[in-house]
Amino acid sequence: MVAAMNVPLAQFSADQAEAFDRVAEMLQSSGVDIHEGTAGPRGDTGEGAFAITGKAGSGKTMLLARLAEALGEAGVETVSGDYDGRRRKDRRTLAILAPTNKAASVLRTRGVAATTIHRIIYTPVYDPEYEKIADWLVSGGERPSVEGLTDTALDRAEAFFRGVKSIPGALAAAGLKGSDFITGWKRRDEPLDIGFVDEASMLDEKQFGDLKEIFPTLLLFGDPAQLAPVGQSGKMVFDTLPAPRVMTLERIHRQDRDNPILDLAHALSDATLEFEGFERMVEEAARGDDRVVLATRVEAEKMARSPVLVWRNATRIRLIHAFRRAYEAPEDDLLPGEPLICDGIELPLKHRKKRIDLEARGLIKGAQVIYLGPGNRSGFSRLHVVGAEQPQVSAASIVKIEMPGEEEPFIPYAANMGATFLHGAAVTIHKAQGSQWPEVQVFAPDLWAASRSGRVEDGIPLWKRLAYVAITRAENRLFWVVRNALARPTAPLGVDDLVAPAAPLTLESEGS
Repeated sequence: MVAAMNVPLAQFSADQAEAFDRVAEMLQSSGVDIHEGTAGPRGDTGEGAFAITGKAGSGKTMLLARLAEALGEAGVETVSGDYDGRRRKDRRTLAILAPTNKAASVLRTRGVAATTIHRIIYTPVYDPEYEKIADWLVSGGERPSVEGLTDTALDRAEAFFRGVKSIPGALAAAGLKGSDFITGWKRRDEPLDIGFVDEASMLDEKQFGDLKEIFPTLLLFGDPAQLAPVGQSGKMVFDTLPAPRVMTLERIHRQDRDNPILDLAHALSDATLEFEGFERMVEEAARGDDRVVLATRVEAEKMARSPVLVWRNATRIRLIHAFRRAYEAPEDDLLPGEPLICDGIELPLKHRKKRIDLEARGLIKGAQVIYLGPGNRSGFSRLHVVGAEQPQVSAASIVKIEMPGEEEPFIPYAANMGATFLHGAAVTIHKAQGSQWPEVQVFAPDLWAASRSGRVEDGIPLWKRLAYVAITRAENRLFWVVRNALARPTAPLGVDDLVAPAAPLTLESEGS
C-alpha cells in the first residue's frame, strides 16, 4: 500500500477536485469506488487511457498520491517490480510507474510506492523457500519457518517492510543477498489492472502501446511544456487522446510559496518573451533571492553528483573533459566517484537472462550511476545506481569516453560484453528530463545558441522548451551559468557520500 500522504480533499484546488472526481468516475466504471472505499471484481475490459496534464507546480504529484492512497483505502493492492504476490480472482491492483529510476525515486521520496516501467514488464522469480517470507509480509497470515533464518532475522525483515514496502529490502535486512532469493527474471505474461504513469511526456509511442496492452485502465500524468521524445515532432502521447480523456490542471500551487525558479519557468509561456529579456529576468531573480544564482563558471564539484545541463552534444563532451582534467583523472582509468550514464546493454541474444538481470537491477538506458571502483573480476565495476532501492551492484562494464572532434569514443577499459556507459558529468537537457536534483547548473550559452537557431517545436521556440525543462530540474537552487569556464574543485573526488545498504544486492553474473 502507498505510504499515506493524508491530503484532505478540502485542500484541493477547484481543478484538482474536478480531476479527482473525473478519475473517480472512471474508476467506478471499472468496479472501484474511491468515494465509498470499495472495490469489486474486475470486468473483462478496462476504461482505456486518460491523462492529467499540467505544468511544473500544478499539483500533479499530490493528486497522483491522493488517488493512490484512496485506491489503497478501497482495498486495491499496490504492486511493484520487486515482488508480485499470489493472484486471486477478486484481487484489484495498482502499479505506479515512471520511465526512469530517478523519476521513480522522486516519487518514492514523496511517499509514493513507485517503480520503473521496465521493472513491471520484467518480474523476479523467487526461490520457493524465500517466497514464503514474501507472501507473509505482503498478505499477512502465519509466520513462516525458513531454514537458516532465525526469528530475530524475520523480525528485522518484518520491521523493515513496515517502514519501506520493499521485499528485496526486507530480505536484505534479514541478511540475504539477491542471489539467495531471486533465481531469475521473466517477462510478465498476464495483464495487470490499473496503472498510473508519471512523467508521461517521456513516453514514446511504442512504450505507450506496451502499457495499454498491460493495463486495461491507464492514467497518465504529464507536463505538456516539456520536450517530447525524439522523433515525435514535439507531440506527447497524451496529445493523441480525445479531449474528454485529458484533464488539465491550471493553477500553479508551488508558486504560492513564492518560488523564483518556478516563476522563471512559467514566464517562458509569454509568447513575446525573447532570450535576452528572459536572461534579464534571471539576473533580477538572482539579485532578490539566493535560490537563483547567476554564475560566471560551471562548478566541477557539483558536476560529480548532478550533471551540468546543455543543449549541444559538443558542449557536453567538452565539459566532461574539463571535469576529468580538473580532477586529474587518468586517461586509461576511472576515479571512484566519477558519474556515468548507462547507454544500454551489449549482450548477445543467448545471454537474454543476464540482460534482464542487469536491467531489472536498474541498469536501463539513461540510468545515472556513480563508479565505486573495480569489481572482483577483470572488466567488472562496482556501481551505485542512483534512485534504485538497492543501489549498489557489480556488473560487467564497457565505459566509453567521447573525445572532442573524434567519431569513435575512447574506451579506457571494457568487458567483452555487459552494461555500456557514457560519462555523466554533463548531459543534454533532453536526457535530463524526468530527473531532479537539489541544485542544477544550466549552461546558458547553449540556450542562447538554440535561440539563434530559430528552431521551433510544436509551435514553441526550442530554446523555451529547453529552458523550461532545464529550470524545472532544480528542486532547491538554480545556477544559470553565463560563461564558458570551469571552477576547479577544492577537494578530491570520492564516494563517502554514497551510503551503502546493509546487505547490497549483487549481480549473479559476476560469480558465474
